[in-house]
Amino acid sequence: MKSSKRVFVMNSLAVGVRTALGSLALVLSTTALAQQAQSSDDEDTQTLETVSVLGTRGTARTATDSAVPIDIIKAEELHNQGSTDVLDALKVVVPSFNVSTIPIDDAATLIRPANLRGLPPDNTLILVNGKRRHRSAVITFLGHGLSDGSQGVDISVFPSLALDQVEVLRDGAAAQYGSDAIAGVINFGLKRLNQGGQVEIFGGEHYDGDGLSKQVDGQIGFPLGPDGFATLTAEWREADPTSRSVQRDDAAAAIAAGYPNVPNPAQIWGSPEVKSDHKFVGNFGWKGENVEIYGFGNLSKRETEGGFYYRNPTARAGVYSNDGGQTLLVGALNGNASSCPTIALRNAAGNLIPYATVAGQVAALPSNCFTFLNVFTGGFTPRFGGEMKDLGLTAGIKGMWGNDWYWDFSGSYGNNEIDFTMRNTVNASLGPNQPAGYVFHPGSNEQTEHMFNFDLRKSFDRFNLALGTEWRREEFRIGAGDAASTAIGPLTQQGFSIGSNGFPGFNQQTAGEFGRDSWAVYADLESQVTDKFLVAGAVRYEDYEDFGSTSNWKLTGRYDFNSNWALRGALSTGFRAPTPGQANVSQITTAFIDGELRDTATLPPTNRIAAFYGAEPLTPEESENASLGLVWTNGPWNLTADYYHINVDDRIARSTDFTITAADRAALIAAGVVQAASISRVGFFVNDFDTTTQGIDLVASVDTDHFGGETSYTAAFNWNDTEVKDFTPGIISEARIKKLKESLPSTKGYFSIHHHREVWDLLVRVNYYGSWYEDHLDSDVVSIADGGLPIYEDSAVTVDIETGWKWDSGLFVRIGAQNVFDKTPDDNPWGAPVAGAKYPVHSPYGFNGGFYYARVGWKF
Repeated sequence: MKSSKRVFVMNSLAVGVRTALGSLALVLSTTALAQQAQSSDDEDTQTLETVSVLGTRGTARTATDSAVPIDIIKAEELHNQGSTDVLDALKVVVPSFNVSTIPIDDAATLIRPANLRGLPPDNTLILVNGKRRHRSAVITFLGHGLSDGSQGVDISVFPSLALDQVEVLRDGAAAQYGSDAIAGVINFGLKRLNQGGQVEIFGGEHYDGDGLSKQVDGQIGFPLGPDGFATLTAEWREADPTSRSVQRDDAAAAIAAGYPNVPNPAQIWGSPEVKSDHKFVGNFGWKGENVEIYGFGNLSKRETEGGFYYRNPTARAGVYSNDGGQTLLVGALNGNASSCPTIALRNAAGNLIPYATVAGQVAALPSNCFTFLNVFTGGFTPRFGGEMKDLGLTAGIKGMWGNDWYWDFSGSYGNNEIDFTMRNTVNASLGPNQPAGYVFHPGSNEQTEHMFNFDLRKSFDRFNLALGTEWRREEFRIGAGDAASTAIGPLTQQGFSIGSNGFPGFNQQTAGEFGRDSWAVYADLESQVTDKFLVAGAVRYEDYEDFGSTSNWKLTGRYDFNSNWALRGALSTGFRAPTPGQANVSQITTAFIDGELRDTATLPPTNRIAAFYGAEPLTPEESENASLGLVWTNGPWNLTADYYHINVDDRIARSTDFTITAADRAALIAAGVVQAASISRVGFFVNDFDTTTQGIDLVASVDTDHFGGETSYTAAFNWNDTEVKDFTPGIISEARIKKLKESLPSTKGYFSIHHHREVWDLLVRVNYYGSWYEDHLDSDVVSIADGGLPIYEDSAVTVDIETGWKWDSGLFVRIGAQNVFDKTPDDNPWGAPVAGAKYPVHSPYGFNGGFYYARVGWKF
């Protein structure tokens, strides 16, 4: 690909940093973000949570004494919503955080990608109690330009009841934490109860009468010795699917021609069904005289199933027809294709011949002739799903040497596995010999990580020092699919498609385990130069066995003009290492390309087919970050305004798809690459383009005694802009560039009022979303004339309302509605003509409309 040079072009001046308790080294280092503390007066409890406690003042969300912007989301703010998924809850309260409903996107339907500051999911580092969280096993092949090729963390495995608070550090932090911390860091702090608990029941449904969601939560705390705790949280959840669909024109035409059993609607666009979702989280701590032992972990299991693209009985290639729907695909079971007659599906005018006529000819076929029109007379719509299992465990011990050196040693294990399932589909090449119930098991993906950390810190008269080292092992496994999902059946040579249709299984050549080791050392130094000026710096060196080493640095500072005004800023470099999964994964997906559905392969960049089209081994993404902010506090008032500027070079993404021409296929096969015989298009992961992202975050809050009670006002706003500086035409398409720039609203924000009086409280939140663009069905074409399906949506406003009562007995009741006025995007202009989606499917505020809910519980 192109040669990309790392040029630091930032004009911002970093002028001072400061965190709560006067120590950025404690806030922004692995040492500081180790197991969170039990009480604020413990000298060894200065973590990111401490910053949150000192900076929140009730509803205030930003730590105003920090050198970099930090959003603080307390437990009640996150939990008391209609959203049962932590991802959706974060989207509401953090303007620069975006996630959408994913109706038909292969594995991304199971673990949805989320974007902070318009960057991919794996450009945001996720921590739990200050420790790095393992990745999910899902690589997002269909990420709508923004998330293509990303492999992020599954945040939804945590019940919101288990969280004490969430801190969103909106600044580059790779020099503190290592790979991935380009857009920022999100730390999930778990509750630490040594007594009491809570039980609750939640239920909600969309205004349209679907998507019924049921949830039961429970939590209890126990003491572990005089100063220890053990907190256990469990959650069970189910959610019915939704449908915001219209009948496809091609399905309607089949019905008009008399084809029986055509579904109406033929294709479902909506939230997938959550058949079961079980979550368990534990958090433990024991404190002795000079040492603390801590541990936390989670175990979750979720089964989800959603829709897929409809297979039309008059046109679907490889199943019903191979000439654009002119004639029916008929296979000779004896191998003699000439023994089966030709059956026309359309007349000379291009109109469908009535089904009765076609069915009569099908009934007259010789016994050795087979067609799927005998099996699925109205076509079929596959159902794609999977069972996700997630396990995370961390344990550590920390203490103090003498009276001044604090140390912390910990180890972590993480595993995320997804077993995929395809129902109501076929392996067409097998003809009539399909698996029972038309159920296929295409295989699995699994991500496993091991990590050890040792950290030291010491405070001196005028500065603080933190040192540490880390070792990490990452493994990505591709599990082979069952025989039916991968079989190359006897009808292959007669044009019938191979593998489970829509999501072919991973074959034995694709299956395998890929891993790598890495190690790192870091140093973090902070100095209180004067009473008003504090400066801090960090450096980190990492070495990866597959691509080598990288070094990164960060300089932060803060200057307090007086007790009200302060200036803060940061300069840093960062990186994101390509994952073993990205470097080795293979997948075949069904995508809408040039006006039709095609099977497309994503191959490792080292694969010979990928190399034929220019693929090269992956290298790290590299970033430069600058931020400059202004802070104003005056009694109950808090205001922060922060500008950020992020350059990312050699971004890793999936390339555009290359058509394997007849000549290319012949050349590859002649070179011994037989895999080329069954693939029509190919893409691969590539370092190819550079971007500049800049934006402004504004957060304001005030606490008052309005309306006869405690009333808090909060406003937050984000402006974000991404420009593509450099890319290789032909590798990254113009359509991808447009999606990177316009798929998310450039402006987003909210204004909320929270009133509390005695046992009753009321929350009203007004959400604003700027205009946005959708490349419908990822057509990968910009203009309509060239076959593109562009959708341009205007800005929108939604309103959320929640009220509740909480009595001294611990009993509480809450009711509310999200999107009270049932706001949906404009009708999809490509709905019926193409795939049947009633609305644009990647709306930043969803397309399901209003949702009402109730929560009843008891806190003891």
